[in-house]
Amino acid sequence: MVQFQILNGAQAGTRWVAGRLPFSIGRSSSDSLRLEDAGVWEHHCRIEWRDHHAALVAAPEALTTVNGQSMQEAILRNGDILELGSLRLQFGLGPTVHRSLRLREAITWIAFAILSLAQIALIYLLSMEL
Repeated sequence: MVQFQILNGAQAGTRWVAGRLPFSIGRSSSDSLRLEDAGVWEHHCRIEWRDHHAALVAAPEALTTVNGQSMQEAILRNGDILELGSLRLQFGLGPTVHRSLRLREAITWIAFAILSLAQIALIYLLSMEL
């Protein structure tokens, strides 16, 4: 799970979590993360999945830096600081959400118990015939 901590601007302190990749950041209402701070373009950048990494792809004319270096494309790492115009965001990987396996485990144990009882019944029936 990808998340951003907004470090300055109108929404400072806000944490935004992306449910899926790719997603876009910008001023447009069609962007996944909508920001209206100075220097943020309509479709400023997007985050996508590339070779098992989150990658930032910025619009050619948009001022975008990653850890203080101007970038058009960059592989993002946990804790990277992105600057979109005057806005600063911290990129992070959120905790993964694990689904409960209790139902699957219960079904496995029930199947194991049924199989064991069937084997015991077969052994008992075979011993009765001898």
